[in-house]
Amino acid sequence: MPTGEKISIRKVVIPVAGAGTRLLPVTKSQPKEMLPVGRKPVVQYVVEEMQRADLSEILFVTGRQKTSIEDHFDHDQELVRKLSEAGRSELLAALDYEDTDAGFFFVRQRELKGLADAVATGRNFVGEEPFVVALGDSIIKDSGRGALMSDMIDAFTAKHAAAVIAVEEVPADMVHHYGIVSPKGQASPGEVFEIDGMVEKPSPEEAKSHLAIAARYVFDPVIFEAIDRTVPQKGGELQLTDSVQILLNWGKPVYCMRLAKDQRRYDIGNFESYFKAFVDFAMDDEKYGYIVRQHIIRGLQAE
Repeated sequence: MPTGEKISIRKVVIPVAGAGTRLLPVTKSQPKEMLPVGRKPVVQYVVEEMQRADLSEILFVTGRQKTSIEDHFDHDQELVRKLSEAGRSELLAALDYEDTDAGFFFVRQRELKGLADAVATGRNFVGEEPFVVALGDSIIKDSGRGALMSDMIDAFTAKHAAAVIAVEEVPADMVHHYGIVSPKGQASPGEVFEIDGMVEKPSPEEAKSHLAIAARYVFDPVIFEAIDRTVPQKGGELQLTDSVQILLNWGKPVYCMRLAKDQRRYDIGNFESYFKAFVDFAMDDEKYGYIVRQHIIRGLQAE
C-alpha cells in the first residue's frame, strides 16, 4: 500500500454479550447496553459514533437475553404507522436513527470467555479487512466533533499499524480496574504514540503508566492469529490485552491515541459510572437540560 493512501474501513464489531452483573437488579431483565442515558440507550450512542466515522457494517456480538438490542435497531413499521396517523411528528423524529444505510448483523458468543473471544467471534464477518472494535457499554462524549474514531483510522493508515487503541488517563488507585499501556516517550492528550507493552489490571506498583484502554480499537486482521495463541486466564477468559501483547512480541507496530481534552469516556459498568453518565447527559439535553440543572441546584440549596 503506498504511503499515505487512506484505508477504507467499513466494519465494526460491537461486543454486547456481557452479563452486567454489577448493575443488578436493573440488568436482570434487560441488557446494560440498553439502559437509558438521557434520551437514548447506551448502545445507540455507540452506533451513532461509528456511523459518524463512516463505518457502515455493524456486527453485534450478543449473548443470552440480548434480543432487545436487535429489536431496537429493527425498523418498526407498525409503530411508525400509528405515530403518523396520530400526527406525532415529534415522536417520529425520535426514530430517525432507524433510517440509515448501515447494515446490522448479529452473532451469539456461545460462552462468555472474555473480550478476545468475543472479537474472534467476528472473524468470518471481518474476513481479511481491517476493522474497528467498539465496546457496547462505553460512550465517548466530546464537544461535538465526534472525531475520535476517524482520527484513529487515519493514524492506523499513516502508521501502517497492526493496532491503534484509544486510552485515557485514570487515577493511580484505579489502574487495577483496567488494561494499562506502557508508552514509548510522551503521551499528550489527542496525540498518537507507540507502546511497547500492556498489562491487564495491574497493581499501582506494576503499572507503567496511568493510561487505561478506553473501549475503542482499530485492528489489522492479524489480531485473530494473536487471539488463537492467547492463553486463557483464570476462569478460562481470553484477555484482549494479552492478544495485543502478542502482537508486540511479534514486533508488530501498536499505537495508542489518548483522548483529547474535550473527550470523555463513560463506562456504563457500575452504578456510580451509570449515574454520572445519566446526570451529565440529562443536564446537556437541549430541551430539558436547564430544568434538570435547576432541579439539582434547588436540591443542593435545600440541604
